[in-house]
Amino acid sequence: MTTRRVFMMQSVLGASVLASGAAMAAAPMVAETDANAKGLGYVADTAKADAKKYPKHADTQLCSNCALYQGKAGSTAGGCPLFAGKEVAAKGWCSAWAKKA
Repeated sequence: MTTRRVFMMQSVLGASVLASGAAMAAAPMVAETDANAKGLGYVADTAKADAKKYPKHADTQLCSNCALYQGKAGSTAGGCPLFAGKEVAAKGWCSAWAKKA
């Protein structure tokens, strides 16, 4: 038989464990220096894309309006299957950009 005090302590401990688990679940951001990111020309800000290397790039092309972007509407970052386990900036861009249907 547990006492009220023990129950409350266990509840607080359980809640803090759940909260810390949720905070740790956030995926890290893709670094522009990452080998895969360099190969795809990924930049966290679409305005900084290399115009000479990627002449078809347009400033209106953002990760957030790419068919591969998995973030929620209005979020600042989201997942991308090209960068498994990492998130891309919603305002970012890479050469694999494809218009969202």
